[in-house]
Amino acid sequence: MNTDPTVYVVDDDAEVCKSLRWLIESAGFHVATHAGAEEFLKGYDAERAGCLVLDVRLSGQSGLDLLEQLVTEGIGPPVIIITGYGDVPTAVRAMRSGALDFIEKPFDNKLLLDRVRQAVELDVRKRLERAERAEIVARFALLTPREREVLERVVDGRANKQIARDLGICTKTVEAHRSHVMEKMRAQSLAGLVQLVQAAGVNGQPGLTPGTQQ
Repeated sequence: MNTDPTVYVVDDDAEVCKSLRWLIESAGFHVATHAGAEEFLKGYDAERAGCLVLDVRLSGQSGLDLLEQLVTEGIGPPVIIITGYGDVPTAVRAMRSGALDFIEKPFDNKLLLDRVRQAVELDVRKRLERAERAEIVARFALLTPREREVLERVVDGRANKQIARDLGICTKTVEAHRSHVMEKMRAQSLAGLVQLVQAAGVNGQPGLTPGTQQ
């Protein structure tokens, strides 16, 4: 993941793009401008954090159509919609489609920069969370089926003796599996293990369903 943020500006008015580039670069961000949706999609780097400042009216695919495409495909950064033709239905559609904000032209520079900073911070945070979750899931994948069975019961709050009865194995075997789980998951405590499972969203997934391997 590249956390050096880029603010993408999509507007078919060259003067608006030039003005926005100057404004956003003055706040320390790298800026990439595009005249339309197709040009943006060709130039967009999904590995780079950032946000998209998107005009509603574009030649070709509209800004709202692009927004909805990005949301549907799950590939886009946070989107700030800008428009010189604001109306309630358009604003409602934009917000319901997942826009972070809807700002009418002429906009207040400070307001726009505040929203850009918020959008970039949001994207960076979400990317870091996804990377952390992927790392935890990778640890989870190292567990054997039996260790997953033990993990499932540990996070449910069952004692070793209960787990042993459930699985038809001795308590010492449960303790050994539990130790391996803690080691592979890099958990320092039971509370930490539960937090890791919750963060990864693995609890209740098919991989955590009791199996038969010992």
